[in-house]
Amino acid sequence: MAVDSSPLVSLERVEAFYRVRKGFLGSRVVKAVDGVSLSIHEGEAMALVGESGCGKTTVGKLSIRLLKPSSGRILYDGVDITNLPEKSLQKLRRETRMVFQDPYSSINPYMTVGETVEEPLIAHKAGDKEERTEMVYKALEEVRLTPPQDFAVKYPHLLSGGQRQRVAIARAIVLKPRYIVADEPVSMIDASSRAEVLEVLKRLQTSQGIAFLYISHDLATTRYFSDKIAVMYLGRVVEIGDVEEVLSEPLHPYTQGLIASIPEPDPANRFVERPAIKGEPPSPFNIPKGCRFHPRCPKAFDRCMVEDPALREVGKNRYVACHLY
Repeated sequence: MAVDSSPLVSLERVEAFYRVRKGFLGSRVVKAVDGVSLSIHEGEAMALVGESGCGKTTVGKLSIRLLKPSSGRILYDGVDITNLPEKSLQKLRRETRMVFQDPYSSINPYMTVGETVEEPLIAHKAGDKEERTEMVYKALEEVRLTPPQDFAVKYPHLLSGGQRQRVAIARAIVLKPRYIVADEPVSMIDASSRAEVLEVLKRLQTSQGIAFLYISHDLATTRYFSDKIAVMYLGRVVEIGDVEEVLSEPLHPYTQGLIASIPEPDPANRFVERPAIKGEPPSPFNIPKGCRFHPRCPKAFDRCMVEDPALREVGKNRYVACHLY
């Protein structure tokens, strides 16, 4: 949980627009992220959920300035990093890391595990060779790849998907970061390895006080791992709150639909009608007027079609963008 009253990472009405070519006649603008505001405190895990293409990964990259926003502000530890030049981002690069979704493509197959984990240490000129080796072994022990000296000499093709992802996590933590973006870190590994990887991440959060932005499709894992949750739809955040509160009593119709789409494990409930989301998300080239969810919303009314709802506080640390509240 958060241990400080001031956010470590803040996004204030951040936007990321891209111009995409459309044939020979010109280009169109894609609004990947459209006015997102989030705050993540030291030692806190914020989950970011939503359908594919809603902008979750872009938000993660913006939060560590791997991407520069089109507008808005990004603050890290109270410092505005929105327009800082790359040469001024060295402290940020050392204290923030990212764990990518695919452990098969995010790790160089021609480098050993030890070389992979050591690479950030070399890039940031941390210690001599002996000290770096000790730091690599410690990071491998932290992610439970033991004995570390045996794993350090292996190449990625000798490892399972779960082991590869733990190598990626070891690479992320070797410089002892304060903030990690975990972009669907368990979605491409088998079910038996997911619990192990999540346990590693949770232990790092609690023992080292690392703040996380946990990007995921899986609402079950967000309940286990996260403290807060933000729900995105078509580039916008539509609901924010405590993870238990949001998952047990969702307010936004989109959040309700996401939760309703979770498979029901109890056979006795398999015939119960559930309000799952109908249809597909609109094209980002042609975002609907008014509330962008209204074409798929079972509770939409006239106002939803003409007025875009703002994200409003409806309870303590609970926010929702919906005309019903």
